[in-house]
Amino acid sequence: MTLILALVLALAPAADPYLQSIAEWRRAREARLTSETGWLTVAGLEWLKEGRNTVGSSPSSDVALPAPVPAAAGTIIVEGRSVEFVAAKGVAPTLDGKPVQRLALEPDETALEIGSVTFSVIERAGRLGVRIRDRNAPARRNFSGLNWYPADPRWRVRAKLVPPAAPRRVTIATIVGDQIDMESAGELVFTLDGRELRIEALFESDERRELFLMFKDRTNGDATYGAGRYMYVPVPGDGRVDLDFNKAYNPPCAYTDFATCPLPPSQNWLPVPIEAGEKNYKSTSGND
Repeated sequence: MTLILALVLALAPAADPYLQSIAEWRRAREARLTSETGWLTVAGLEWLKEGRNTVGSSPSSDVALPAPVPAAAGTIIVEGRSVEFVAAKGVAPTLDGKPVQRLALEPDETALEIGSVTFSVIERAGRLGVRIRDRNAPARRNFSGLNWYPADPRWRVRAKLVPPAAPRRVTIATIVGDQIDMESAGELVFTLDGRELRIEALFESDERRELFLMFKDRTNGDATYGAGRYMYVPVPGDGRVDLDFNKAYNPPCAYTDFATCPLPPSQNWLPVPIEAGEKNYKSTSGND
């Protein structure tokens, strides 16, 4: 029996390392999405006003948190760009496991926790808001997996980065109606099925560590998410880089109504179907 098994294993085709790497990447993608800080935990987004903003599970709260957070949990005080949280009497939110009563909140950094709920201040296009997460959110509890096109090496193409002739910034619309400016890294030029295509690559931060790609294609709204998809690729050292559309994935707004996703600029609307990467997300909790 051992000899027969050895023969079967010897004759069986070896697993393709590339396809294995795609499978591992996709598993890691799902792990991030379903983690305690993943997008499936996002349960709310409230924009702050100048002055006092009440926080709690009461429907009348300016920042409404999910139950079982107390009806009145505290107050967020906004004075210009300064944001401070003051806890209500008898309520003890924690920061890194330590209770706090009064704390300055740094946008996109400080997250306070009450039970399964966390909330943090974000700044988007000059506006201050509160992003609310719940580890017990229905979207996370009911997650049943992502939908993908079968991985296919033909969707991995070599691209040439053509930098802009002069520094260039691109105005990007967001799903919440804001506009933001992002630095262009140039155009990634590639050939797919004999057709030359271009995607403008952007830098998300001044560190310029990687290229951020947002694109739409002829599958959007049918097989894939209507607002387009994202990819990240390394900054090419020699001007050339692989674009692997098997790793194209949905933006956060595919999973929650409380994201602030930037949207693909019109120059990144590809006139072809990209039948690779992540498909439409079907949720049992109301986010399709």
